Amino acid sequence: MEGMDNFPAGYNMGPVRIEPATVLAPMAGITDTVFRRLIRAQGGCGLIMTEFTSSHGIIATNKHPGRRLSKSFHYLYFEPEEHPISAQLFGSDPEVMAEAARVCEASGFDAVDINFGCPVKKVVTCNGGSGMLRNLPLVETLLKRVREAVTIPLTMKFRAGWNDSELVHLQMAKMAEDNGLAAIALHPRTREQGYSGRADWTRIAEVKDAVKIPVIGNGDVTTPEAAIEMVRQTGCDAVMIGRAASSNPWIFRQIREYLEAGAYYVPTEDDRWRIMHTYYAMLIEKGGLDVVGKMKQFATYFTHGVRSGAKLRTSIYQERDAAPILGLVDAFFERELRRGESLATVLL
Repeated sequence: MEGMDNFPAGYNMGPVRIEPATVLAPMAGITDTVFRRLIRAQGGCGLIMTEFTSSHGIIATNKHPGRRLSKSFHYLYFEPEEHPISAQLFGSDPEVMAEAARVCEASGFDAVDINFGCPVKKVVTCNGGSGMLRNLPLVETLLKRVREAVTIPLTMKFRAGWNDSELVHLQMAKMAEDNGLAAIALHPRTREQGYSGRADWTRIAEVKDAVKIPVIGNGDVTTPEAAIEMVRQTGCDAVMIGRAASSNPWIFRQIREYLEAGAYYVPTEDDRWRIMHTYYAMLIEKGGLDVVGKMKQFATYFTHGVRSGAKLRTSIYQERDAAPILGLVDAFFERELRRGESLATVLL
């Protein structure tokens, strides 16, 4: 495929080398430590990121070290094998954000990332996420304060603007470069678009032409071919993948295989069984209040394209305990795989 030779081997996030040049996007409710470690185990992902985390929540927890850890703090829990890992923060108070970034640095993160992209109403209403795109002076103040507060690399993820008539991607990119950020990631949809329509990759190319710091492209990369095409069209320094990774945790490894051999392995139903079993077992081992909820959530992702997957999902949704759900998964795939083998024998 044209452009494969131009795919970057990696990029430098300040003193931190990210290789390969692929990034797991921060996703609320998805990229917790269990999912991140699952992605790491498949190989091929250069940088992973936490769920976006409230800077106010971090500070509230840090001021009361004897108190039970809050939900916000749990977002920042990670294991040693997750390095390199970046903590993503959101908020609109420069001083609070700076203090939260200090907590992240002290916790051992390799970098801190600021979210200027989340389109969710409750975040935007508090002037967080993409809500900040309408207040560039505040963005600059925030970047300055956080950059002064930490020594680890500072990056940011942002959208192209509030809507198509209020595009600020070039101003945001130049502001980041001027204030010492180590890299930037652009999702080229606007806040108004949400996740609808197509991501306009020409905006990523415009940002790449405007700054010298690494530019990470994000949006509509659902296959290895799309990752190569994004780099070909935009010249970006790395590719960030979000939603596609939730249903295809192998996508980063597939990109590596495609670049090395021009082809990549397509997981079988047996592979889907193994990864679903592994993820559920990891959830049970970690424990917590929402294990069953996570199992139900990821049943939708992991059974994507699986024969009779709807039946398995229905069974999982009806359960209230974790262990029976794991049993349902194993019994379902054993039955389906035997059925597939029987059908193949008949066809022969």
